[in-house]
Amino acid sequence: MAAEDRLIKKANIAKVRELDFAQLFAENIDNLVKMLGITRKIPVTAGTVLKVLKVTGTLQSGSVAEGDIIPLSQYATTWTPIGEATLKKWRKATSAEAIMKGGYDQAVNDTDAKLIRDIQKGIRSDFVTFLATGTGSASGDNLQAALADAWGQLQVLFEDDDVQTVFLLNPLDVADYLAKAQITTQTAFGFTYVENFLGLGTAILTGAIEQGTFYATAAENIVLYYIDANESNGLGEAFDFTTDPETGLVGIHEDANYTRMQFETVAIAGIDLFAEKLDGVVVGTIGDVES
Repeated sequence: MAAEDRLIKKANIAKVRELDFAQLFAENIDNLVKMLGITRKIPVTAGTVLKVLKVTGTLQSGSVAEGDIIPLSQYATTWTPIGEATLKKWRKATSAEAIMKGGYDQAVNDTDAKLIRDIQKGIRSDFVTFLATGTGSASGDNLQAALADAWGQLQVLFEDDDVQTVFLLNPLDVADYLAKAQITTQTAFGFTYVENFLGLGTAILTGAIEQGTFYATAAENIVLYYIDANESNGLGEAFDFTTDPETGLVGIHEDANYTRMQFETVAIAGIDLFAEKLDGVVVGTIGDVES
């Protein structure tokens, strides 16, 4: 006898699980975007050259006598390539023995969740590594003085914009302060952050930054480029990945490999998070943390 119509089959459950992971990843990215105050989330194709911007020039005096020629103020825009947008690929396999020993949820679902967290960790780490190449500098004898110096420099660098300052710091540099202040911490994309920290901006805490060092930039300077896994040069026509319907930030596919008797999860994503203007990124150093 044939199966009933609308029967929920194993394949349907797998698709739902894939979609859950894809949507969770997209939601986490959305939380990251909100936390950083990112206003530009731009889809690109694989191979797109990613560049950072630098504008140089000198404003000439505006004091011009009647009838005299107004001197030209000359500016130049330089784009420096920093790499290409690349679709990254990850794979995880769970043996039949591991599934029998720990059960499906523990052996497959829990490790899938860990896979997604590790992918997010890699994106965070790449962003921090990029910020270390910033050309601005700031320092102070204590936490507040150092952050205030960076904040002031960013107000000058982006004086024509109403900027929101973002700081990335090592948690150990702010632990004493947080222990004594009534501050609410939040989490997004694996980051712990504090809004309106010291009245200067959003403080994002991560152990990926060396103690005594911090990075600061304007939220308006941060750009998120991503490859749409749904529309990546015909990739969707050749492979069956489940993505979040709106952005295609990540693709997930699960399948059984009967040759090896293992259950495999493949994930793809191409996300690049960086600051567009390197001279708009301040690398700061902290003296003794304020007590």
